[in-house]
Amino acid sequence: MVCKSAEKEHPKQAFGWAARDSSGVLSPFNFSRRETGEKDVTFKVLYCGICHTDIHMIKNEWGTSSYPMVPGHEIVGVVTEVGSKVEKFKVGDKVGVGCMVGSCHSCDNCTNNLENYCPQMILTYGAKYYDGTTTYGGYSDNMVADEHFIPLEILWTRQTWLACRRSWPRWLGHMAVKFAKAMGAKVTVISTSPNKQQEAIERLGADSFLVSRDQDQMQVAMGTMDGIIDTVSAMHPLLPLLGLLKSHGKLILVGAPEKPLELPAFPLLMGRKMVGGSCIGGMKETQEMVDFAAKHGITSDIEVIPIDYVNTAIERMLKADVRYRFVIDIGNTIKSSH
Repeated sequence: MVCKSAEKEHPKQAFGWAARDSSGVLSPFNFSRRETGEKDVTFKVLYCGICHTDIHMIKNEWGTSSYPMVPGHEIVGVVTEVGSKVEKFKVGDKVGVGCMVGSCHSCDNCTNNLENYCPQMILTYGAKYYDGTTTYGGYSDNMVADEHFIPLEILWTRQTWLACRRSWPRWLGHMAVKFAKAMGAKVTVISTSPNKQQEAIERLGADSFLVSRDQDQMQVAMGTMDGIIDTVSAMHPLLPLLGLLKSHGKLILVGAPEKPLELPAFPLLMGRKMVGGSCIGGMKETQEMVDFAAKHGITSDIEVIPIDYVNTAIERMLKADVRYRFVIDIGNTIKSSH
């Protein structure tokens, strides 16, 4: 077997920024994409969000990374070519790709619209496609994807889209507030920092704000919440959060700490409380989310950057210095870095 270089693996030439090792430093990278298959959509990438998962992956913090790696799974662009059996899209359409680009289509998960839990689910980057070649993400000038993994009527939310449901806590938290308010819920933002109170209430529309380090505030709020979405990816205690829940309340983890969290059993037993988790959604759920966001005008607050600023942006993300999402202007800046 002859192994081809990334640049010659497929016929379509592509250009992006890739990490070469666990330092996570990104630099220009020439590679290739496959030809447009029968059910494929080829599109010019215009924008791509930077997710904290990208940082975990380029730095191999989960121990599963391979290099070179082109990250990016919050991708939007414009269709340039469609396969002969594509039904949903035409040249010129706006499209977006999220965290996955393939699955088996036949297991229980796939047949129940939960492709995200398919044992053979293929990630948008850093994985192996059906043909055994590496998948590369959206920090690049073009992309080819199966139409099944592209939702209809993609909502552009100030140059990005709502492709990632498990992400950097500040971004995911501010989107959770917007979605919950649109659903008619009474929303409390829980934070370690009192400095975020004004923004949470006045800008995001939260009903109340709770400082988790303030024991008096936490005591007053004990047993008052139906559910909590925990977006924190750092180590943190779950016991205080469980105390805030009513009986039958649910604590849903969407952050991904690198080490196991301690889960005390007694508070669960005494209140019939539940702890669960959620990663990304299947394509049916993704479509429902996109439709809901469009109906209610839910958009993400972002800072648009050129591609050659990406390493600085990642450093800033690690310091929580972004409100609330970095989005790379691929279409206007990636060619200048050739």
